[in-house]
Amino acid sequence: MTERADRIIDALRSGHDYLTTVVHGLAAADLDRPSGASEWTVAQVLSHLGSGAEIGLAALEGALSGAGPKDMDFNKSVWARWDAMPPAEQAEGFVASNEALVRAYEDLDAQTRQDLRIDLGFLPAPVDVATAASMRLSEFANHSWDVEVAFDRTVGLARAATEPLLDQVGMLIGFVGKADALGGRHVRVAVRTTSPERSFGLDLGDAVALTDEPAEPDAVLSTPAEWWLRLVTGRHAPANTPKGVTLTGDGLTLDDLRLVFPGF
Repeated sequence: MTERADRIIDALRSGHDYLTTVVHGLAAADLDRPSGASEWTVAQVLSHLGSGAEIGLAALEGALSGAGPKDMDFNKSVWARWDAMPPAEQAEGFVASNEALVRAYEDLDAQTRQDLRIDLGFLPAPVDVATAASMRLSEFANHSWDVEVAFDRTVGLARAATEPLLDQVGMLIGFVGKADALGGRHVRVAVRTTSPERSFGLDLGDAVALTDEPAEPDAVLSTPAEWWLRLVTGRHAPANTPKGVTLTGDGLTLDDLRLVFPGF
Protein backbone atom coordinates (compact mmCIF):
# COMPACT_ATOMS: atom_id res chain seq x y z
CA MET A 1 0.00 0.00 0.00
CA THR A 2 2.83 2.40 0.84
CA GLU A 3 4.51 1.68 -2.51
CA ARG A 4 1.30 2.63 -4.35
CA ALA A 5 0.96 5.82 -2.32
CA ASP A 6 4.61 6.68 -2.95
CA ARG A 7 4.22 6.30 -6.70
CA ILE A 8 1.09 8.44 -6.81
CA ILE A 9 2.60 11.18 -4.66
CA ASP A 10 5.68 11.20 -6.90
CA ALA A 11 3.37 11.64 -9.91
CA LEU A 12 1.62 14.53 -8.17
CA ARG A 13 4.99 16.18 -7.62
CA SER A 14 6.25 15.78 -11.18
CA GLY A 15 2.91 16.96 -12.54
CA HIS A 16 2.90 20.01 -10.30
CA ASP A 17 6.45 20.99 -11.17
CA TYR A 18 5.78 20.66 -14.89
CA LEU A 19 2.48 22.56 -14.88
CA THR A 20 4.06 25.29 -12.76
CA THR A 21 6.66 25.76 -15.50
CA VAL A 22 3.88 25.95 -18.09
CA VAL A 23 1.94 28.51 -16.04
CA HIS A 24 4.97 30.71 -15.50
CA GLY A 25 5.48 30.79 -19.27
CA LEU A 26 1.98 32.06 -20.04
CA ALA A 27 1.22 35.62 -21.06
CA ALA A 28 -1.83 37.43 -19.72
CA ALA A 29 -3.74 36.80 -22.95
CA ASP A 30 -3.01 33.07 -22.74
CA LEU A 31 -5.00 32.82 -19.51
CA ASP A 32 -8.13 33.91 -21.35
CA ARG A 33 -7.84 31.23 -24.03
CA PRO A 34 -10.50 28.51 -24.21
CA SER A 35 -9.21 25.37 -22.48
CA GLY A 36 -9.91 21.72 -23.09
CA ALA A 37 -12.67 21.89 -20.48
CA SER A 38 -15.94 22.99 -22.03
CA GLU A 39 -16.84 26.61 -21.24
CA TRP A 40 -13.72 27.21 -19.09
CA THR A 41 -10.75 29.40 -19.89
CA VAL A 42 -7.21 28.37 -19.00
CA ALA A 43 -7.37 30.59 -15.91
CA GLN A 44 -10.64 29.02 -14.80
CA VAL A 45 -9.14 25.54 -15.04
CA LEU A 46 -6.22 26.69 -12.90
CA SER A 47 -8.70 28.22 -10.46
CA HIS A 48 -10.52 24.89 -10.26
CA LEU A 49 -7.26 23.07 -9.57
CA GLY A 50 -6.23 25.65 -7.00
CA SER A 51 -9.50 25.61 -5.09
CA GLY A 52 -9.55 21.82 -5.24
CA ALA A 53 -6.07 21.70 -3.76
CA GLU A 54 -7.15 23.99 -0.92
CA ILE A 55 -10.16 21.79 -0.15
CA GLY A 56 -8.06 18.63 -0.46
CA LEU A 57 -5.46 20.02 1.94
CA ALA A 58 -8.19 20.81 4.48
CA ALA A 59 -9.42 17.21 4.26
CA LEU A 60 -5.89 15.86 4.73
CA GLU A 61 -5.23 18.16 7.69
CA GLY A 62 -8.58 17.20 9.19
CA ALA A 63 -7.61 13.54 9.01
CA LEU A 64 -4.22 14.18 10.59
CA SER A 65 -5.64 16.26 13.43
CA GLY A 66 -8.74 14.15 13.99
CA ALA A 67 -11.01 17.13 13.32
CA GLY A 68 -12.55 15.47 10.28
CA PRO A 69 -13.66 17.08 7.02
CA LYS A 70 -14.95 20.59 6.50
CA ASP A 71 -18.61 21.04 5.60
CA MET A 72 -20.07 22.13 2.27
CA ASP A 73 -20.26 25.75 3.41
CA PHE A 74 -16.46 25.74 3.63
CA ASN A 75 -16.16 24.37 0.11
CA LYS A 76 -18.60 26.95 -1.23
CA SER A 77 -16.64 29.77 0.40
CA VAL A 78 -13.41 28.51 -1.17
CA TRP A 79 -14.99 28.28 -4.63
CA ALA A 80 -16.51 31.75 -4.32
CA ARG A 81 -13.18 33.29 -3.31
CA TRP A 82 -11.34 31.66 -6.20
CA ASP A 83 -14.07 32.55 -8.71
CA ALA A 84 -13.71 36.20 -7.72
CA MET A 85 -9.96 36.32 -8.42
CA PRO A 86 -8.67 37.93 -11.62
CA PRO A 87 -7.04 35.48 -14.06
CA ALA A 88 -3.43 36.24 -13.14
CA GLU A 89 -4.22 35.73 -9.45
CA GLN A 90 -5.97 32.45 -10.22
CA ALA A 91 -2.86 31.23 -12.04
CA GLU A 92 -0.39 32.22 -9.34
CA GLY A 93 -2.78 31.07 -6.63
CA PHE A 94 -2.91 27.63 -8.23
CA VAL A 95 0.88 27.32 -8.00
CA ALA A 96 0.92 28.13 -4.29
CA SER A 97 -2.17 26.13 -3.34
CA ASN A 98 -1.19 23.01 -5.22
CA GLU A 99 2.38 23.18 -3.91
CA ALA A 100 0.99 23.19 -0.37
CA LEU A 101 -1.12 20.08 -1.03
CA VAL A 102 1.68 18.15 -2.75
CA ARG A 103 4.13 19.09 -0.01
CA ALA A 104 1.68 17.92 2.67
CA TYR A 105 1.41 14.51 0.97
CA GLU A 106 5.21 14.32 0.65
CA ASP A 107 5.63 15.09 4.34
CA LEU A 108 3.63 12.02 5.40
CA ASP A 109 5.93 9.32 6.79
CA ALA A 110 5.67 5.70 5.66
CA GLN A 111 3.49 4.59 8.58
CA THR A 112 1.07 7.46 8.06
CA ARG A 113 0.89 6.78 4.34
CA GLN A 114 -0.16 3.25 5.21
CA ASP A 115 -2.49 3.80 8.17
CA LEU A 116 -4.15 7.21 7.72
CA ARG A 117 -7.75 7.31 6.58
CA ILE A 118 -9.08 10.51 4.99
CA ASP A 119 -12.73 11.53 4.98
CA LEU A 120 -13.19 13.44 1.72
CA GLY A 121 -16.73 14.39 2.63
CA PHE A 122 -18.45 12.95 -0.44
CA LEU A 123 -17.71 9.22 -0.17
CA PRO A 124 -19.53 6.74 2.07
CA ALA A 125 -16.39 6.02 4.12
CA PRO A 126 -12.89 7.41 4.68
CA VAL A 127 -10.23 6.20 2.23
CA ASP A 128 -6.53 5.47 2.53
CA VAL A 129 -3.83 7.90 1.43
CA ALA A 130 -3.20 6.10 -1.87
CA THR A 131 -6.86 6.33 -2.86
CA ALA A 132 -7.23 9.99 -1.85
CA ALA A 133 -4.03 10.93 -3.66
CA SER A 134 -5.04 8.94 -6.75
CA MET A 135 -8.36 10.77 -6.95
CA ARG A 136 -6.46 14.04 -6.84
CA LEU A 137 -4.03 12.74 -9.48
CA SER A 138 -6.93 11.93 -11.81
CA GLU A 139 -8.34 15.43 -11.46
CA PHE A 140 -4.94 17.05 -11.73
CA ALA A 141 -3.74 15.09 -14.77
CA ASN A 142 -6.93 15.60 -16.75
CA HIS A 143 -7.19 19.31 -16.00
CA SER A 144 -3.47 19.76 -16.73
CA TRP A 145 -4.29 18.35 -20.16
CA ASP A 146 -7.13 20.89 -20.42
CA VAL A 147 -4.55 23.65 -19.93
CA GLU A 148 -1.93 22.26 -22.29
CA VAL A 149 -4.29 21.39 -25.13
CA ALA A 150 -5.16 25.08 -25.42
CA PHE A 151 -1.70 25.48 -26.94
CA ASP A 152 -0.99 22.04 -28.45
CA ARG A 153 -3.87 19.87 -29.66
CA THR A 154 -1.56 16.81 -29.96
CA VAL A 155 -0.60 16.74 -26.28
CA GLY A 156 -1.35 13.64 -24.21
CA LEU A 157 -1.73 12.95 -20.51
CA ALA A 158 1.46 13.07 -18.47
CA ARG A 159 3.35 9.77 -18.68
CA ALA A 160 4.01 9.64 -14.93
CA ALA A 161 0.27 9.79 -14.24
CA THR A 162 -0.85 7.33 -16.90
CA GLU A 163 0.07 4.02 -15.28
CA PRO A 164 -1.34 4.81 -11.81
CA LEU A 165 -4.56 6.10 -13.36
CA LEU A 166 -4.83 3.07 -15.62
CA ASP A 167 -4.85 0.90 -12.50
CA GLN A 168 -7.82 2.73 -11.00
CA VAL A 169 -10.02 3.51 -14.00
CA GLY A 170 -12.27 0.55 -13.20
CA MET A 171 -13.57 2.40 -10.14
CA LEU A 172 -14.79 5.22 -12.38
CA ILE A 173 -16.03 3.53 -15.49
CA GLY A 174 -19.44 2.42 -14.28
CA PHE A 175 -20.20 5.95 -13.13
CA VAL A 176 -19.09 7.84 -16.24
CA GLY A 177 -20.12 5.34 -18.91
CA LYS A 178 -23.58 5.64 -20.48
CA ALA A 179 -24.89 2.13 -21.10
CA ASP A 180 -27.90 3.37 -23.08
CA ALA A 181 -25.79 5.23 -25.65
CA LEU A 182 -25.72 2.20 -27.98
CA GLY A 183 -29.49 1.83 -28.12
CA GLY A 184 -29.66 -1.49 -26.33
CA ARG A 185 -26.85 -3.23 -28.21
CA HIS A 186 -24.54 -5.47 -26.18
CA VAL A 187 -20.96 -5.10 -27.35
CA ARG A 188 -17.83 -6.72 -25.92
CA VAL A 189 -14.63 -4.84 -26.70
CA ALA A 190 -11.07 -6.05 -26.29
CA VAL A 191 -8.97 -3.05 -25.22
CA ARG A 192 -5.24 -3.25 -25.86
CA THR A 193 -3.09 -0.34 -24.72
CA THR A 194 0.50 0.71 -25.25
CA SER A 195 2.73 2.76 -22.92
CA PRO A 196 2.09 0.75 -20.78
CA GLU A 197 0.93 -2.43 -22.45
CA ARG A 198 -2.29 -3.80 -21.00
CA SER A 199 -5.18 -5.89 -22.27
CA PHE A 200 -8.66 -6.13 -20.78
CA GLY A 201 -12.30 -6.13 -21.76
CA LEU A 202 -14.90 -3.38 -21.95
CA ASP A 203 -18.44 -4.70 -21.62
CA LEU A 204 -21.12 -2.41 -23.03
CA GLY A 205 -24.49 -3.87 -22.11
CA ASP A 206 -26.98 -3.08 -19.37
CA ALA A 207 -24.05 -1.38 -17.64
CA VAL A 208 -20.55 -0.29 -18.58
CA ALA A 209 -17.86 -2.39 -16.92
CA LEU A 210 -14.28 -3.58 -17.27
CA THR A 211 -13.74 -7.33 -17.57
CA ASP A 212 -11.04 -9.78 -18.56
CA GLU A 213 -10.27 -9.59 -22.27
CA PRO A 214 -13.03 -11.52 -24.09
CA ALA A 215 -11.96 -14.57 -26.07
CA GLU A 216 -14.23 -13.57 -28.97
CA PRO A 217 -14.66 -9.79 -28.85
CA ASP A 218 -17.09 -7.92 -31.06
CA ALA A 219 -14.46 -5.21 -31.55
CA VAL A 220 -10.82 -4.51 -30.70
CA LEU A 221 -9.66 -1.08 -29.56
CA SER A 222 -5.90 -0.51 -29.86
CA THR A 223 -4.75 2.74 -28.29
CA PRO A 224 -2.08 4.51 -26.29
CA ALA A 225 -3.04 4.14 -22.63
CA GLU A 226 -3.22 7.90 -22.18
CA TRP A 227 -5.93 8.22 -24.86
CA TRP A 228 -7.93 5.40 -23.28
CA LEU A 229 -7.94 7.44 -20.07
CA ARG A 230 -8.95 10.56 -21.98
CA LEU A 231 -11.71 8.62 -23.73
CA VAL A 232 -13.22 7.63 -20.39
CA THR A 233 -13.23 11.24 -19.15
CA GLY A 234 -14.64 12.70 -22.38
CA ARG A 235 -11.41 14.25 -23.72
CA HIS A 236 -11.63 12.40 -27.02
CA ALA A 237 -12.50 14.83 -29.81
CA PRO A 238 -11.23 13.67 -33.22
CA ALA A 239 -8.79 16.59 -33.33
CA ASN A 240 -7.20 15.31 -30.10
CA THR A 241 -7.13 11.61 -31.05
CA PRO A 242 -3.71 10.16 -31.97
CA LYS A 243 -3.29 8.37 -35.29
CA GLY A 244 -2.36 5.21 -33.38
CA VAL A 245 -5.92 4.73 -32.13
CA THR A 246 -7.72 2.01 -34.10
CA LEU A 247 -11.04 0.22 -33.63
CA THR A 248 -11.70 -2.91 -35.64
CA GLY A 249 -14.83 -5.04 -35.74
CA ASP A 250 -18.33 -4.79 -37.10
CA GLY A 251 -20.96 -2.40 -35.81
CA LEU A 252 -18.92 -0.19 -33.48
CA THR A 253 -17.11 3.07 -34.24
CA LEU A 254 -15.00 5.51 -32.30
CA ASP A 255 -17.93 7.91 -32.43
CA ASP A 256 -20.03 5.24 -30.66
CA LEU A 257 -17.42 5.09 -27.89
CA ARG A 258 -17.46 8.87 -27.65
CA LEU A 259 -21.21 8.66 -27.00
CA VAL A 260 -20.67 6.04 -24.30
CA PHE A 261 -18.18 8.37 -22.59
CA PRO A 262 -19.51 11.90 -23.08
CA GLY A 263 -17.53 13.40 -20.19
CA PHE A 264 -18.77 15.14 -17.07
